[in-house]
Amino acid sequence: MTAPAPPEERGLARDEVRLLVATEEGLTHATFRDLPAFLKPGDLVVVNNSATVAAQLDAVLLGRGPVVVHAATHLDDGTWLVELRTSPAADRPILDALPGDRLELPATGQLTLLGPYRRTGASPTGEGNRLWHAALSGPTPLEQQLARHGRPIAYGYLDGGYPLASYQTVFAACPGSAEMPSAGRPFSHELVTRLVAREIGVATVTLHAGVSSQEAGETPLPERFAVSALTARLVNATRAEGGRVIAVGTTVTRALESAAGPDAMVVGRRGWTERVVTRHDPPRVVDGLVTGWHDPKASHLLLVEAVAGPALAQRAYDEARIAGYLWHEFGDSALFLPPRQ
Repeated sequence: MTAPAPPEERGLARDEVRLLVATEEGLTHATFRDLPAFLKPGDLVVVNNSATVAAQLDAVLLGRGPVVVHAATHLDDGTWLVELRTSPAADRPILDALPGDRLELPATGQLTLLGPYRRTGASPTGEGNRLWHAALSGPTPLEQQLARHGRPIAYGYLDGGYPLASYQTVFAACPGSAEMPSAGRPFSHELVTRLVAREIGVATVTLHAGVSSQEAGETPLPERFAVSALTARLVNATRAEGGRVIAVGTTVTRALESAAGPDAMVVGRRGWTERVVTRHDPPRVVDGLVTGWHDPKASHLLLVEAVAGPALAQRAYDEARIAGYLWHEFGDSALFLPPRQ
């Protein structure tokens, strides 16, 4: 069951969503504000400080009619990675666009589809061409058009539109995520204070999340990330002293693992990452995971299995379905604490 609205719209504080704690000893039902009770002094909670931007924009696909554009990523060469979806609810991807198709934007200018997004040596993303390289023409940068005419990326399972503030975590400081790093949303300032009071550390990384791959079963897109030298030192010291590194979300896991060497030492690093954490390429430094609930075909679920182990992940998902936990960005949470390797 999908959460249709932010918890505040459902009469809950952001840290009152449900939390399923999964360990080798069993499964425990709690609320998110109980999180400190399941961690230990000396553990380190790592969060993503990327802020969500308004990345959904109405446009007109010339010769076809209204569409919704998801502006996933601004690439280093000045082009954009975009997704086209059906208007008005963005509930389905448009898979039959063609190179050269043009999109009229709300302000002056057009986006021209240059070609389907491809990974090196791989076929286009998804079934058909879901993601495109696009070039902007006109005097108004796309960032300005998004800021003026855009809205947060949302899908048809929500019961309405919600302001950009609803898509921010309390850690949001560096704008750049097309979709919210939602694992961190249930944290409140009071909860962070209680973590620190229990001598549980809190550190930040930055990873600007692109568009979701929930429909296509795709691996994550390349994403910009930064792990500071300070966070690297905190992670290494935590592990050296026997504490656990708890990643808040798949984005944090990806960032930390992108900065970890073969010796499991983390260094300060920034740039683009294509790291995909799976059971076949498992995490080196992440010991536990705070996360939302993902669809069966989502690539995020492969990362959850890599951290938690497939058996523990399956038990947790089976229990969450039976107990009616809510899925997606405004839904409930899980804390996976597998045996330390």
